[in-house]
Amino acid sequence: MRILVIGGTRFIGVYVVAQLSAMGHEVTIFHRGQSEANELQEIEHIHGDREELAKFTDEFKRLSPDVVLDMSLANEAQTRKVVNAVRGFADRIVAPSSMDVYYSFGLLNGTEVGPPQETPITEEGKLRSNLYPYRKIIPEPWAQKYDKILVEKVLMGDEKVDGTVLRLPVVYGPLDYQHRLFYWLKAMVLDRRNSILLGEKKANERGPSGYVENIARGIVLAATSDAARKRIYNVCEPESLSMLEQGRAVAKVVKWGGKIITGPDKVLPEGLRGTGIDWTVDSTKIRRELGYKEIVPFEEGLRKTIDWELKNPPAKPADYQLIDYSLEDKLLDDLQVRS
Repeated sequence: MRILVIGGTRFIGVYVVAQLSAMGHEVTIFHRGQSEANELQEIEHIHGDREELAKFTDEFKRLSPDVVLDMSLANEAQTRKVVNAVRGFADRIVAPSSMDVYYSFGLLNGTEVGPPQETPITEEGKLRSNLYPYRKIIPEPWAQKYDKILVEKVLMGDEKVDGTVLRLPVVYGPLDYQHRLFYWLKAMVLDRRNSILLGEKKANERGPSGYVENIARGIVLAATSDAARKRIYNVCEPESLSMLEQGRAVAKVVKWGGKIITGPDKVLPEGLRGTGIDWTVDSTKIRRELGYKEIVPFEEGLRKTIDWELKNPPAKPADYQLIDYSLEDKLLDDLQVRS
């Protein structure tokens, strides 16, 4: 197949393009040229700004792609531009979305109020009623327009271009610029803490995740299967770990001998508290319809991620990764459980 990939030079996209190329597909990447992954040097590149897609219509027509895979759609306006740019020479667009479209995610980040959502959440599950989930949380310009619900609505609603949507979970693995496992590794390995303190609700939070090579395989299957036309799929691991279970899994790999200790939320600072939300998601549909399954076992993926994280720590850790150990020690002493 001839596949035009928009974006695709960071994290998940690198693995998607590499897998497509290894399978023998003819891949061309359109991107700004700001990220040039070594793994993608043999792939044809077209440099340009996605906000000016109309300028590249003739070049896209020359490629005559069987499918357009857009790895970086984030808002309604972007989606309309790509649909308009490829309409007439491509009749299918595949795009990753996010599980943040679900009502349960709104409960998790405080933009929704109401009873818990029934789990596991299928593709027909209730979506957020409030748009723009990060506007009040992240001050950056992109967050003011971001909403995958609107991306999906445009992509699945066009009469001439068939859409395929893949709702992705929290993704971890080598090249993860968000360093999702660094929270644990900083305490366990770099700072050699004997104890890690979590609020009871935080410890019990449970949500979907996936190792990057496995998530990429789901995207590749959808992009290369005609059966995926006009379909929406959840892509994630079959089981969701709680925050506590995730920490214990990391501890096992790094052979950390300390303890993860839970304490009552009422005596803990806000950063250690949580919601206790369970937003486990069901990935049965893509497994049944496209034959999706993980290509990297869980522990192997976790080990690869940890090895990469320790060799490539973030230059500036996120706020939630910066723990006030003096306060934590005091709280542990007060709880009389410090080891």
